[in-house]
Parts: sequence; structure tokens; C-alpha cells
Amino acid sequence: MKITRTATKLGALAVVAAFALAGCSGPSADGGGGETGPVSQDEIDEALDTPTELTFWTWVPDIQNEVDLFEEKYPNIKVTVENVGQGLPHYQKLRSAIEAGEGAPDVAQIEYQYIASFVLNNSLLDLRPYGADELAGDYVDWAWKQVAPDEAVWGIPQDVGPMGNLYREDILSQAGITEPPGTWEEYAAAAQSVKDATGSYISNVGATQAGQMIGFFWQAGAKPFAYDGKETVGINVNSDEAKAVADYWTDLISRDLISTDVDFNDQWYQGLANGKYAGWLTAAWGPVFLQGTAEGTSGLWRAAPLPQWEEGENVSGNWGGSSDAVLASSENPIAAAELAKFINHDEESALMLATEQFLYPPQQSVLDDPAFLEQESEFYGGQQVNKLFAEISETVDTDFQWLPFMDYVYSSYEETMGSVIADKGDISAALDTWQDQLVSYAEDQGFTVE
Repeated sequence: MKITRTATKLGALAVVAAFALAGCSGPSADGGGGETGPVSQDEIDEALDTPTELTFWTWVPDIQNEVDLFEEKYPNIKVTVENVGQGLPHYQKLRSAIEAGEGAPDVAQIEYQYIASFVLNNSLLDLRPYGADELAGDYVDWAWKQVAPDEAVWGIPQDVGPMGNLYREDILSQAGITEPPGTWEEYAAAAQSVKDATGSYISNVGATQAGQMIGFFWQAGAKPFAYDGKETVGINVNSDEAKAVADYWTDLISRDLISTDVDFNDQWYQGLANGKYAGWLTAAWGPVFLQGTAEGTSGLWRAAPLPQWEEGENVSGNWGGSSDAVLASSENPIAAAELAKFINHDEESALMLATEQFLYPPQQSVLDDPAFLEQESEFYGGQQVNKLFAEISETVDTDFQWLPFMDYVYSSYEETMGSVIADKGDISAALDTWQDQLVSYAEDQGFTVE
């Protein structure tokens, strides 16, 4: 979901980047004790049978329920769950604790796009020696690639956001549209019909919502970011694929067929509830979120895959999702690794995350579970929305990376891209400006840009 960032709040990240690139690295990837060989089952059993206290920083509501399952299975391990904030406040406090060398948790929730920034200064524990690599086949491929972009495993996937199309069937029907648009060309034609017949916008593209636009890039096959885990980054936000996406939205926005309201505020919530928007191009966490936002429209919504760039294709992008990572500074790395694995891999805990906290699962066991798949949603006219997004999840490209300074990426997007989108300007031209800004920032921080 959207998290507002401004350039003035990037000091902590700049310090971390400069700190690492100057050679003053933080703790080693195994917690400061040199290379760690494979941890034996005997060592795991001993650690889980030893009285231990762990701290877990997460913003997931009621995750104490899953922690209780862990503590019930391992009664000698006591876990303190702390919510220190969501988004920027969470990461600021986490980085501050890491830099101070004290106060950091054992396990922390980290969104996929920010993992690289913690890898940069060796702040995360490589979970391979703790058996995490054996779990790879239990997750959708692209989600696992987010936590294991190279040989290391930097976290355990917790939730994902494969993108789809939520739409008001009643509004589209008034415009003579009986099926959700299958291609972006059809979507543009439907946008005109909906506006002409009902006055509604077929959807809203949030002016400052980088996550949504990057998700569109992902679906289109763009590779805007790359990182080798060291000092070299790739920046290509103005690629041909990205510009094709930009030109598409520039056209619809300039014709007043798509609104550009800033999302996740009262005005936007009202637009979803009162029919200003006849749809929402969103992620798998969107269906439950929408139910709480526009409950008065229950039964009117339906879900479909994203429109495709070419007829017959079946691809999607991702918007959102997070992992649980173990900090390299943890004094109890085995127990901490077992907690991260249990929360997100134990079948009962993983299913609970999906059915009680409504996090969209990356775990194959949940994605194959009828208790999850076959839920029929009254809000969506009895549709099995979970099943639809499970199918969509299989179509997300596995090869998508992030930069180790995504705070700046999002902040500069708001200031550069956001103003152009809000003013109904040329988004493709804005991509060139954004490209230049990101390259300059990366070089100023000491990165080599390829």
C-alpha cells in the first residue's frame, strides 16, 4: 500500500549507503562470527529447547496469534511482538537501531523492495545455513526470488500482491460492457464508454502511487532496477517497455477517462464508495481492503485479471508484499530463524495469516488449500476471488529486482512523476527526468551505474 516519503527524510538511508560503500560494513551476514556452516538438526533442537527471549518487529495485526502457535510448540522460546510503526517509521527505527549497535529486534518484517537496502550493509542474516533454502519449492517462484535474488536467502516470504482488476459490474453494464476488458486496448475503449454512459472513471491511477505504476511496468516486462548485492546498480526506468506504459496512461488521463486522485485518503475512499471510480487496478490485498472501504457497494464488484498488452497473453505484475528477516545482530540466530520460518511456513500459521489477517499468501500449501481457494465472497457476488488471484499469482515474472535505496526512488517519484501525472502531463517525458535523478543520486552515493 502507499507510504508517503519525502526527500528530507532520506538522511538515514544516505548514511547507511555511504557507511557501507566506504568499507565500514556492519555485522557480517552470519551475525558477526565469520562464515557459518550448515546448522544441524541437533543444534536446532538444542536451541529451541533452551530458554530464550526473542523480539519481533511487525505491523501485521493480531500476529500474536501465530506467535502463540510457535510458543506453544516451543515453550522455552518467549517472543515479544512490537509494532514500532508501518512504512517509513518502521524502517527509520530499524536502521537507527542497527547503526547504534543496540535495540534491534531478532526478526523484522521487511517489504521486498527494501531488502536490498539492508543487504547493502550486511544487516541481515543469510538463512541458508539454517535450512531456509530447503523451503524454496514451497513458495511461488517469483516470491521466493524476491527474498533470494542470488545464492543467499534474506528472509521468508510472508505475503504478496499479484495485480488484478476489481470492477463495478453494475456500472460497466450501464455502459453496455458485459465482460471485463481482456486487453489494454479494450480497456481504453471501455473507459470511454463508461465515461460517456455513466460519468464514472473506469479507474484511478494515483498521482503519487509509485507502487502501482511499478506494478504496471512489471507486467509489461520492464526491468527498471537491478542490483548486484554490492556496489553496482542498474537503472532503466525510461526503457521502451516503461515508456509504452507511460504513453498509454498519458493518453487516457489527457482524455479525462482516468482520474489521478491521490489514493488512500478520504476523498479516494469516497470515490470507491460512491461510484466515482468504476474499478480499481490493484493487488491481491485489495479485495479485502475494498470491502472495508466501500461496504455499501457489496455485491456490485467483481474481480478479473489485469488487461493484457497482447491478446492471448497471461501475465501480471506485483504491488506490495513483505518478508520476515533475521537481523545479523541477533544473539539467538537459530531460534530467530526458526521463528521466521514457522510464522510463514507452518501450515496452520500460514493459513491463519491468509484467512484471519487476510494477507495474500505466497505459500503453495495455502494456495492449494480448498479452505482458502473456495471461499465465496458475497461482496464480489459469490465469486471465488482467492482462487482467481491464486491463478494470477502464477503469471508474475520472476525476474524483477530493486535498488538498495528505494526510499529515494519512491520520494523522487512523488516529486517528479507525481506532479506530471496530477497535471495530466507527458508521463513518458517525466520518466526521462526521473531516470536522470536516480542515476545522479546513485552516483552521488558511490554506486556504479550500469
